[in-house]
Amino acid sequence: MASDPKIHSFEEVVKHNQTKDCWLIISGKVYDVTPFMEDHPGGDEVLLSATGKDATDDFEDVGHSDSAREMMDKYCIGTIDVSTVPKRRVYFPPKQAPYNPDKTPEFVVKILQFLVPLLILALAFAVRYYTKKE
Repeated sequence: MASDPKIHSFEEVVKHNQTKDCWLIISGKVYDVTPFMEDHPGGDEVLLSATGKDATDDFEDVGHSDSAREMMDKYCIGTIDVSTVPKRRVYFPPKQAPYNPDKTPEFVVKILQFLVPLLILALAFAVRYYTKKE
Protein backbone atom coordinates (compact mmCIF):
# COMPACT_ATOMS: atom_id res chain seq x y z
CA MET A 1 0.00 0.00 0.00
CA ALA A 2 1.23 3.50 -0.71
CA SER A 3 2.54 5.68 2.13
CA ASP A 4 -0.43 8.02 1.70
CA PRO A 5 -3.43 5.66 1.76
CA LYS A 6 -6.47 6.75 -0.18
CA ILE A 7 -9.81 6.88 1.60
CA HIS A 8 -12.57 5.34 -0.53
CA SER A 9 -16.30 5.82 -0.19
CA PHE A 10 -18.61 2.84 -0.04
CA GLU A 11 -20.36 4.03 -3.20
CA GLU A 12 -17.05 4.00 -5.06
CA VAL A 13 -16.11 0.50 -3.86
CA VAL A 14 -19.51 -0.97 -4.74
CA LYS A 15 -19.00 -0.11 -8.42
CA HIS A 16 -16.08 -2.56 -8.61
CA ASN A 17 -18.03 -5.81 -8.62
CA GLN A 18 -16.91 -7.64 -11.78
CA THR A 19 -14.39 -10.39 -12.46
CA LYS A 20 -12.18 -7.92 -14.31
CA ASP A 21 -12.62 -5.18 -11.67
CA CYS A 22 -13.19 -6.44 -8.13
CA TRP A 23 -12.73 -4.54 -4.85
CA LEU A 24 -13.45 -5.81 -1.37
CA ILE A 25 -13.82 -4.19 2.05
CA ILE A 26 -12.19 -6.23 4.82
CA SER A 27 -11.47 -4.90 8.31
CA GLY A 28 -11.74 -1.26 7.26
CA LYS A 29 -9.38 -1.59 4.31
CA VAL A 30 -10.14 -1.65 0.59
CA TYR A 31 -8.54 -4.35 -1.54
CA ASP A 32 -8.36 -4.53 -5.33
CA VAL A 33 -8.38 -8.32 -5.73
CA THR A 34 -8.79 -8.24 -9.52
CA PRO A 35 -5.32 -9.75 -10.17
CA PHE A 36 -6.06 -12.54 -7.66
CA MET A 37 -9.43 -13.62 -9.11
CA GLU A 38 -8.09 -16.61 -11.07
CA ASP A 39 -5.72 -17.70 -8.30
CA HIS A 40 -8.17 -17.61 -5.36
CA PRO A 41 -8.51 -21.18 -4.03
CA GLY A 42 -12.27 -20.77 -3.58
CA GLY A 43 -12.75 -19.43 -7.10
CA ASP A 44 -13.76 -16.01 -8.33
CA GLU A 45 -17.42 -16.59 -7.35
CA VAL A 46 -16.44 -16.43 -3.69
CA LEU A 47 -14.78 -13.06 -4.14
CA LEU A 48 -17.62 -11.71 -6.28
CA SER A 49 -20.17 -12.72 -3.64
CA ALA A 50 -18.30 -10.55 -1.13
CA THR A 51 -18.58 -7.35 -3.18
CA GLY A 52 -21.02 -4.58 -2.34
CA LYS A 53 -20.74 -5.05 1.41
CA ASP A 54 -18.30 -5.21 4.27
CA ALA A 55 -16.78 -8.66 3.67
CA THR A 56 -14.97 -8.87 7.01
CA ASP A 57 -17.28 -11.55 8.43
CA ASP A 58 -17.08 -13.57 5.22
CA PHE A 59 -13.29 -13.41 5.32
CA GLU A 60 -13.01 -14.29 9.02
CA ASP A 61 -15.54 -17.13 8.86
CA VAL A 62 -13.37 -19.01 6.38
CA GLY A 63 -10.35 -19.04 8.67
CA HIS A 64 -7.63 -17.79 6.34
CA SER A 65 -4.02 -18.72 7.05
CA ASP A 66 -1.34 -16.28 8.15
CA SER A 67 0.23 -16.46 4.69
CA ALA A 68 -3.12 -15.54 3.11
CA ARG A 69 -3.36 -12.55 5.45
CA GLU A 70 0.17 -11.45 4.53
CA MET A 71 -0.66 -11.80 0.84
CA MET A 72 -3.50 -9.29 1.26
CA ASP A 73 -1.08 -6.42 1.82
CA LYS A 74 -0.12 -6.26 -1.85
CA TYR A 75 -3.78 -5.84 -2.86
CA CYS A 76 -4.60 -3.09 -0.35
CA ILE A 77 -5.41 0.20 -2.10
CA GLY A 78 -6.62 2.25 0.84
CA THR A 79 -9.17 2.44 3.61
CA ILE A 80 -12.93 2.74 3.66
CA ASP A 81 -14.67 5.88 4.86
CA VAL A 82 -16.79 4.14 7.50
CA SER A 83 -19.28 6.99 7.55
CA THR A 84 -20.34 5.99 4.00
CA VAL A 85 -20.93 2.30 4.79
CA PRO A 86 -24.64 1.60 5.27
CA LYS A 87 -25.67 0.25 8.63
CA ARG A 88 -26.31 -3.45 8.73
CA ARG A 89 -29.91 -4.44 8.54
CA VAL A 90 -30.90 -6.67 11.38
CA TYR A 91 -34.08 -8.70 11.27
CA PHE A 92 -36.22 -8.50 14.36
CA PRO A 93 -39.09 -10.98 14.32
CA PRO A 94 -42.49 -9.58 15.25
CA LYS A 95 -43.22 -9.73 18.95
CA GLN A 96 -45.61 -12.44 19.98
CA ALA A 97 -47.66 -12.52 23.11
CA PRO A 98 -46.01 -14.83 25.61
CA TYR A 99 -47.68 -18.19 26.10
CA ASN A 100 -50.09 -18.13 28.98
CA PRO A 101 -51.30 -21.61 29.98
CA ASP A 102 -54.13 -20.06 32.00
CA LYS A 103 -55.68 -18.57 28.86
CA THR A 104 -57.31 -21.21 26.75
CA PRO A 105 -57.89 -20.11 23.17
CA GLU A 106 -61.51 -19.40 22.33
CA PHE A 107 -61.84 -22.15 19.76
CA VAL A 108 -60.80 -24.78 22.31
CA VAL A 109 -63.47 -23.52 24.71
CA LYS A 110 -66.12 -23.70 21.96
CA ILE A 111 -65.07 -27.21 20.98
CA LEU A 112 -65.21 -28.35 24.60
CA GLN A 113 -68.63 -26.72 25.06
CA PHE A 114 -69.84 -28.78 22.10
CA LEU A 115 -68.06 -32.07 22.83
CA VAL A 116 -68.56 -32.45 26.59
CA PRO A 117 -72.38 -32.67 26.41
CA LEU A 118 -72.09 -35.13 23.51
CA LEU A 119 -69.66 -37.28 25.47
CA ILE A 120 -71.95 -37.25 28.50
CA LEU A 121 -74.92 -38.24 26.33
CA ALA A 122 -72.92 -41.02 24.65
CA LEU A 123 -71.80 -42.29 28.05
CA ALA A 124 -75.41 -42.29 29.29
CA PHE A 125 -76.56 -44.32 26.28
CA ALA A 126 -73.66 -46.74 26.72
CA VAL A 127 -74.47 -47.27 30.41
CA ARG A 128 -78.17 -47.80 29.63
CA TYR A 129 -77.40 -50.19 26.79
CA TYR A 130 -74.99 -52.37 28.79
CA THR A 131 -77.02 -52.36 32.00
CA LYS A 132 -80.30 -53.28 30.32
CA LYS A 133 -81.84 -56.47 31.68
CA GLU A 134 -82.93 -58.96 29.17
